[in-house]
Amino acid sequence: MIAREDITGLILAGGRGSRMGGVDKGLQNFRGVPLALHTMLRLAPQVGEVMVNANRNLAAYESFGVPVWPDVLSDYAGPLAGFLTGLERCETAYMVTVPCDTPLFPQDMVARLAEAMEREDADIAMAAAREEDPGSESGAGSQVRAQPVFSLIRHELMESLVQFTHGGGRKIDAWTGQHKTVLVPFDRPGDDASAFFNANTLAELHKLEQQ
Repeated sequence: MIAREDITGLILAGGRGSRMGGVDKGLQNFRGVPLALHTMLRLAPQVGEVMVNANRNLAAYESFGVPVWPDVLSDYAGPLAGFLTGLERCETAYMVTVPCDTPLFPQDMVARLAEAMEREDADIAMAAAREEDPGSESGAGSQVRAQPVFSLIRHELMESLVQFTHGGGRKIDAWTGQHKTVLVPFDRPGDDASAFFNANTLAELHKLEQQ
């Protein structure tokens, strides 16, 4: 089994927050604490170490008590820039990524990704879930879709990602498609249908808060 202590958790909080009016999304309140801190508290029991990828308000993120690293690529290059930043700083054999705007992700997510990665001898284990609006009728017209920002990645893929991004690559699926990737569905009975719902606007965040 892949041990929890061999996995570093990376919280992705480096975006522009464009759809939230340009605010720093990770610092918006969710149930009384900043979104990124809520995410950290949910992720920490699942991994050995936690770090944050952020490009603004670094002191605020550092107050969480974990390492904070800005993108190694310039101009808000997207989630893969965060992946690369994390892999360059990661000191464990595996890294799992979690965005700061999806605060209800499963509390057994990392264990299920790790189990699938080991079972399939994969390079990447990626969550897949039904995309639903919180409060919608469960399962109504939804499909299980890959959630690429929730991925468990072998640290040895760092060099591959360096080459891909330095060649101008920015799309997660274009990079993960180069490696053996196992999709891990989170649609078992009892799984929260809105676990992977991400809040892109303040209205969506408030709606999620009232779940």
